[in-house]
Amino acid sequence: MKLKNIKRPKWIPLWLSLPFVIFIAFIAMLLFFGENNYLQINEQKKEIDNLNAQIKHQEDSAKYYEHKTQELNTDKETLEKLAREQYNMKRANEDVFITDIP
Repeated sequence: MKLKNIKRPKWIPLWLSLPFVIFIAFIAMLLFFGENNYLQINEQKKEIDNLNAQIKHQEDSAKYYEHKTQELNTDKETLEKLAREQYNMKRANEDVFITDIP
């Protein structure tokens, strides 16, 4: 049986062939279906970028607090200022008045 005698319907373009349709279907299956499709990969890349931004923020925060800790361990004036302002501490021979006036 020869396939050359089968005529193509007029509504099917000449450039459309069975291997081309199979190729397009295969590409569509890779992009949109399956475990590692394009949509999931794109979503995972966004999540990775978000997590990297959080890591950078946390590293900056850690550096700031390491600097503050080092400053408090080495500078007595800073430690005294913190104790006075945050914990309302005072020296033995002075009086402290706390007000609500900003």
